[in-house]
Amino acid sequence: MTTNAVHYRRGTWRIPAALIALSLVPSIAGVFRLGQLATNAPVTAENARFFAMPLPVVAHIVGAILYAVVGALQFAPAFRRRRPRWHRLAGRVLVGAGVIVAVSGLWMAVFYDVPPVDGPAVEIERLIVGTAMLVSLVLAVAAIRRRDIARHRAWMIRAYALALGAGTQVLTHLPFAIAGVAPGVTGRAVAMGAGWAVNVVVAEWIIRGRPGLRAPRPA
Repeated sequence: MTTNAVHYRRGTWRIPAALIALSLVPSIAGVFRLGQLATNAPVTAENARFFAMPLPVVAHIVGAILYAVVGALQFAPAFRRRRPRWHRLAGRVLVGAGVIVAVSGLWMAVFYDVPPVDGPAVEIERLIVGTAMLVSLVLAVAAIRRRDIARHRAWMIRAYALALGAGTQVLTHLPFAIAGVAPGVTGRAVAMGAGWAVNVVVAEWIIRGRPGLRAPRPA
């Protein structure tokens, strides 16, 4: 294998690896939460809502991990081109997992008790993001059924960016961790919203920066 080929393969997997790394902390936290539920860990004020109704949070965690990993692989163009059947099958899995993530997230935002640190602002943010993700997935499916690949990819990127907000929120909470203070209700809302906002901006930058992802303008 030539040096150029090695560099090309590394470049092909650089973005998927970065996306999986971004989702690593929330994925580990999710696995820890599943372990608590599976081993009947002590119930506290922080986790009582999950023990009272575990199905939504289990579905959300499992769906989110699957969505993050499978979605990251879709950002390897050479891999997609070499395995078109895999791409189509993975796309179906991705849409299903994404719907589970969005619907379970909306359910939890509405029916779980809101932690005091979150407050109504974060709950509203979650409702907006969950709805936007679900709508993006529906529009992506509608676009691919019309064979409109550009719009399909654009909406899938938007949905993935919203789902990966939990990873970026680890970074937006870093200033509080570095300062050694816990965020208040306002700080929490700003940090959470900033995580989603950064991902949305990056997604739109990618979509508008690549001609193949821009939907054609109407004549």
